[in-house]
Amino acid sequence: MDAAQGNDTHHGAGHRARLRTRLLEQGGDSLHDHELIEYLLALAIPRKDTKPLAKQLIAQYGGFSALLTADAESIARQPGMGDTSTAALKIVQAAALRLLNEPVRAQPVLASWQSLLDYLRADMAHLTIERVRTLYLNSKNMLIRDEVTSEGSVDQAAIYTREVIRRAMDLGATALILVHNHPSGDSAPSRQDIAQTRDIINAAKGFGISVHDHIIIGKDGFSSMRSAGLI
Repeated sequence: MDAAQGNDTHHGAGHRARLRTRLLEQGGDSLHDHELIEYLLALAIPRKDTKPLAKQLIAQYGGFSALLTADAESIARQPGMGDTSTAALKIVQAAALRLLNEPVRAQPVLASWQSLLDYLRADMAHLTIERVRTLYLNSKNMLIRDEVTSEGSVDQAAIYTREVIRRAMDLGATALILVHNHPSGDSAPSRQDIAQTRDIINAAKGFGISVHDHIIIGKDGFSSMRSAGLI
């Protein structure tokens, strides 16, 4: 039980029932962002009016997506939140990412490019630190492994060429796609991003491994170094 649940008398049972009816009869589009969060929190804190808490959380993180993708420890520290209510929010993110990831795994990555971008943006666009991930592909461009390679600070995360190539060889990968996010929101590649990518491309060539792209995710969208002619 979350600390916020307590023994508070909840006077919003009728309101909650109306939310449930709208959800089941009219679908999720009939609910505002704060109402979706409110209902989720109500499942974890059943004896408390969760509408004020939902609005507070969305305001604190700057939006619905930013809240769901926020670090679990950060969410749990917010007044009124605990492990159970935090888990209620994070399980939605986990389910959404699983749903978005399915088409990426079911067909060649280059043939499901938009699905890949949707998945990456859902996972990384609102992170407050840089995260680097590497997608390792086989000779048919099917995804072998999607791994977080490193995490760093608000403006930097290391990409170690030797580790990326070694992991590709361990997995028997013949191609890879690099991905990282810019917490600043601007997805434009930096000079360092370009230089590191070219280092990895040059090293990978010696082992017969192709680097298809380096995608940078930001709140403003994404940048593809391949499409921009940078690699």
